[in-house]
Amino acid sequence: MTGGIKVDWITGMQKAIDYIEDNLIYDLDYSEISKRALVSSFHFQRVFSILCGFTVGEYIRNRRMTLAGVELTMSDVKVIDVALKYGYETPESFTKAFSRFHGITPKAARESGAKMKSFYRLLIKISLEGGDIMDYRIERKNTLTFVGYKKKFTGGLEERFEQERDFWVNTRKEQDVLMALRNESFTWYDINTNFSDDDYDHYITVLSDKETTEGFEKITVPELTYAIFETERMNMPTLAYPDLRKKIVSEWLPSSEYILAEGPEITVTHWYKKPKKEKRYIELWIPVEKKN
Repeated sequence: MTGGIKVDWITGMQKAIDYIEDNLIYDLDYSEISKRALVSSFHFQRVFSILCGFTVGEYIRNRRMTLAGVELTMSDVKVIDVALKYGYETPESFTKAFSRFHGITPKAARESGAKMKSFYRLLIKISLEGGDIMDYRIERKNTLTFVGYKKKFTGGLEERFEQERDFWVNTRKEQDVLMALRNESFTWYDINTNFSDDDYDHYITVLSDKETTEGFEKITVPELTYAIFETERMNMPTLAYPDLRKKIVSEWLPSSEYILAEGPEITVTHWYKKPKKEKRYIELWIPVEKKN
């Protein structure tokens, strides 16, 4: 149900987006953007990317490419002038970015009938929703020590999700060794940390008090408070995880007394074998802190 807290949150998000749109031809500082939403830069970037499916940086780049395309097709302005206007120091770097977005070069964009792409401006609308129940618990976790291995994922959200999937597929042998080190049966922990707008570190780990073997490392997560949510029990809970994550930041978080805290996001997978595979589920640990 739409309430005061949620309306304020939506209004703040829209003010931040409006600020981006009003300043697309200038250098944009994320701390200045987040001030319009009355939240920290970390909180704004994390919520934005989960809700929208793309990062703040991707949004800015795509909007700039959209406007650059319009200028090239509607005027005789020089390509170098358009490149400089939207933050590119050379025609070469602009042409590369333009071609990646539109599928054609800036020169080709000026030809009659050229097909262009448009990335629409975000507009947040208030709608009547909710009324259902989300089970969660708030837990203060002591310092935890895991054993595992990591990889840094870079690029847009879609690219990073593909990298994460490939990381899992290509490390089966390491996973078999890792699972033998765990303290808990049928449980592993995915840890995402060191977030920036364009990258983050992803760890595949187990909770373990054993000594590491070659190729693995110990990962220590400091004491933190988490809001913990669970998927339904099912054969493939990984299919329910993305929707749960989005629902947390779009429905639970705006109506709660918490904001996202800086710290690792942890996914705990309880993966039972036959005949208990229908009881599999995922816990999502979101680091939070009380609002001021």
